[in-house]
Order: sequence, then structure tokens, then C-alpha cells
Amino acid sequence: MSLPPLREVIARHGLSASKALGQNFILDRQLLARIAAIPGSLEGQTVYEVGPGPGGLTAAALQAGAGVVAVERDCRCLPALAELEAHFPSRLTVVEADALRIDEPALVGRGAHVLANLPYNIGTALLLRWLGADWPPWWRSLTLMFQKEVAERIVAQPGTDHYGRLAVASQWRANPRIAMVVNRSAFVPPPKVTSAVVHIVPGEMPPGVDPRILEQLTAAAFGQRRKMLRQSLKSVPAALDTLATLGIAAERRAETVDVAEWVALARALTGTRSP
Repeated sequence: MSLPPLREVIARHGLSASKALGQNFILDRQLLARIAAIPGSLEGQTVYEVGPGPGGLTAAALQAGAGVVAVERDCRCLPALAELEAHFPSRLTVVEADALRIDEPALVGRGAHVLANLPYNIGTALLLRWLGADWPPWWRSLTLMFQKEVAERIVAQPGTDHYGRLAVASQWRANPRIAMVVNRSAFVPPPKVTSAVVHIVPGEMPPGVDPRILEQLTAAAFGQRRKMLRQSLKSVPAALDTLATLGIAAERRAETVDVAEWVALARALTGTRSP
């Protein structure tokens, strides 16, 4: 179904990207279709979108055959999204709300593909929330636009400058990859930085690991990443003794410890604590 150019939609509704809401709009429908194709076929699938704005990515998902539930905080965008609802009867549900306050499983159920050009100011918070969900999670995949530097932190490997808490949180029970780099010129207004689309699918949950302990470990260690583990982890009960038991040298620094080693440490500490 033919849709009007997004530039025309934005002009007709008097929309402009809000810096306060972290908005940047993509107007190229071919690029949006490429992003919507990253999760694979969306025919008959449910897509959950945060921050649809004027509905460019929303339309791409709808044209790919998905049913879309879109959460939009900016009431200025609702008339443009209402036009899409008219084009795709019964396949688009728009919820005016703050995405940080949404109970996603209650809204979309389980098995949804999350597809979003995330507002820059809440992107990392939402990702950590979704990665921290019960496992297996309610979502089937995450296809998310971030600043390229954030994307690199998500997929970073040990020993690199970008490797930190976000990499461990993203990789210990999920599989992230950078699917596409998007030049700043693709956005209106152009942001100051290059962006990238990250695609994440859930993996197996490592057995015997309390996610809260893993988070406690990485928060302590990467919060003082210049210090050796013997210093940065001394506030975590039994951590230093467990390092020795596992053969992880206390002279190492957090960025040299790979994801499997963090998981092993968290598992060993899980076993030492009462439920």
C-alpha cells in the first residue's frame, strides 16, 4: 500500500524532533524497510515499538506484515500515527505512555519482536530492563537503534576500551551483533554522532547463576575498572576467596575478565548464599 513521503507527513502535522525527548526521525522509507527486515520475516508477527514518532519504522513493520503495538509519549505524533491506523485497520495499536512505565508482557504478551529507533535519552535504560527480564524473556528479538558508541559497548570483547558492564549484561545470556551502521545524515535533524542498529536474540540461561550477583560483581569491578580485582571486589562478600578457588588472578583488572569467567564467579557465589 502506497504511503505519502514522511517529509510530507511531518510537514502536514507540524512535527519537529524534540531534543528533550531524544528524538531523531529517519525519513528514508527504503532504509526503514531494511531495518524492519533485520529480525527476519515479520509476516503475522507481533512487533513492539517504542517512540514511533511520525511512524516511519511503524509503517515499515506494517508493510512487512506485522501487527504493531507502539508506545509514544509525545502527543504531537498521535495524529500522524492515527493516519497509519486508518491505512492498516486493526493491525496497529498506539498507546500514549512513558515506555519506562509499561508492563510489556501484559501489553503484548510473549514472543514479540522489539523494533525501535530508541530515543537516545532512554535507550540504554530500556535495553537493561529488557535484558534483565525473566528468562527466557517475553521478547523474541530486539532490533534497536543506538548511538554507535553504545552499540560498540554492547558487543565489545574483553581487553577493549568499550568492554564493560553493558557488554556482560548483553552477552551472558543473549547474542548481540551490530546489524547496520547508519550515517547521521539519515536523520532529521542529523545527530552529532553516527548510529548503529543492534540485533539481539536470547540465548540459553546459564544454570545456577543469580543475575543479581552478576550485576553486583560487574558494578563493583567496572565501577573501579582501573583497579585490580583484589581492590575493586573487596566489597563483595566472598568474592576474593572465590577468585582464588576459580584460578582467576586477583591482579587482573575487570576489562580482562571474559563473560564466561564473570558467569563462573557469579555461579560460585550464588552457591555460597542463602536463597
